[in-house]
Amino acid sequence: MARTIPDDRLSRLVECATQVFIEQGFRRTQMADVARALGVAKGTLYLYVESKEALFDLVARCADEERALEKPPRLPIRTPSPGATLKYVRRRLARDQVPTTLAAALTRDRVTHPRVELEAIVRELYDTVARNRRGIKLLDRSARDHPELAALWFEGARGGLIGILARYLEDRIRRGLLRPVPDPAVAARLLIETIVFWAVHRHWDSHPQQVEEAVAKESVVRFVVGTLAKE
Repeated sequence: MARTIPDDRLSRLVECATQVFIEQGFRRTQMADVARALGVAKGTLYLYVESKEALFDLVARCADEERALEKPPRLPIRTPSPGATLKYVRRRLARDQVPTTLAAALTRDRVTHPRVELEAIVRELYDTVARNRRGIKLLDRSARDHPELAALWFEGARGGLIGILARYLEDRIRRGLLRPVPDPAVAARLLIETIVFWAVHRHWDSHPQQVEEAVAKESVVRFVVGTLAKE
């Protein structure tokens, strides 16, 4: 018989397990570690998930999806079939890979306000990354234990976005709309890494700089736009 979920226990499980997986990676994480973080006995976890693989799949799906737990699943959550987690992550990354402002810019023949266009792209990139920060950090930390995840994240999602952004920069520089750079691909990588650090990684820094999210975002936007846009 399927068990019901008491109060907010499943959402708390996702929160605690996400943090443990991020801190230790998939391979080093033990169910006992998650139970300790949640404040329950190890055996209690198996009332909710069948295995560590089931827990990781749950976290991968729900870490940044607030609506994912609105409809409680049947418990315990079963171990996913081989490749199911990878398939979900691939679909999720494909959905969020290219922000709408960047996609629209790549199809635009005439650009009236290049500075405004660039600022809109950077702002949406920052918002997209910040909105998915826990999932990104989870993949970044656990990818070393999952070669397939590493390929999806580092080569596919991040590499693909850098390539698309490099195309955009190269086009606008060629048209004389943005300042020239030695290598658009390097500039694109620098832009993405700057956003990812301030929107994601700084939140797990062992000695974080205390900066409000709005201030961090505005600083990144002004820095990037001020560097690339012409007066």
